[in-house]
Amino acid sequence: MTGLLKNLIEYRELIAVLSWKSITLRYKQAYLGIAWAVLKPLMLVAIFTVVRSFIGIDSGTIPYPLLTFAALMPWILFQESASEGVTSVVGNANLIKKIYFPREIFPLTSVVTKTVEFGIYLFILAALMVWYGFMPSVQILWLPLLLAYTLLAALTIAFAGAALNVYYRDVSAALPVALSLMMYMSPVMYPLHLVREKLVVHQAAGDWSHTLYTLYNLNPLAGIIDSFQRTILKGLAPDPDVVLPGLILVLALLPLSYVYFKRAEAYFADVV
Repeated sequence: MTGLLKNLIEYRELIAVLSWKSITLRYKQAYLGIAWAVLKPLMLVAIFTVVRSFIGIDSGTIPYPLLTFAALMPWILFQESASEGVTSVVGNANLIKKIYFPREIFPLTSVVTKTVEFGIYLFILAALMVWYGFMPSVQILWLPLLLAYTLLAALTIAFAGAALNVYYRDVSAALPVALSLMMYMSPVMYPLHLVREKLVVHQAAGDWSHTLYTLYNLNPLAGIIDSFQRTILKGLAPDPDVVLPGLILVLALLPLSYVYFKRAEAYFADVV
């Protein structure tokens, strides 16, 4: 991991250039341009709100659209960073064959690029908070750390996935399906307190209830999304019991993912 930090600093200018290129190409020929970054979370909020009217989801004292948008911010950042990170090596095959530089630059660039859209989401969230009369507390200072945690979770998938995708292109096809399933296993459409209430309080799964809740919290997005909502909307610090299981898992798997990427890196040019 020290090598990753060293390359991140040494090749920061290259990361900046590739990130800017990716951003400009993404929206250059799109009629709505950057508006697509705004439409995606707003459309999902609208869909979830309609679904909620049929099945009923208790959002407590926080308006459901505001609660859901705060959940979608880290989820979309994670989803798109991981997805683009997995396809980043194959998508830059021409560069890989022409010149050498550390190949982890590609997944890193994919992650850095998505933070631009995350900044846009922050402005939308601020507007929604003003609309609904919510003011952030000092707990919002947790936001940079939560952002870093989200990016580390995305990189954990991006490094290993990018290496696997060079040899098995089915990985990039299967990932969107896996991430779609993961969204429903994360507190995006529903708040985490409903899961805790069902499994811990009401023991909905019988003897398996506590085990299932523990497994649910191993999903890093459970702690990330809940912490976003707590710090921004509720004025509360992140709950360590919710955050730590997923954080420990990410910190354990990220070095392994990076080591696998570096071992596979030597053969990228021969395969892509």
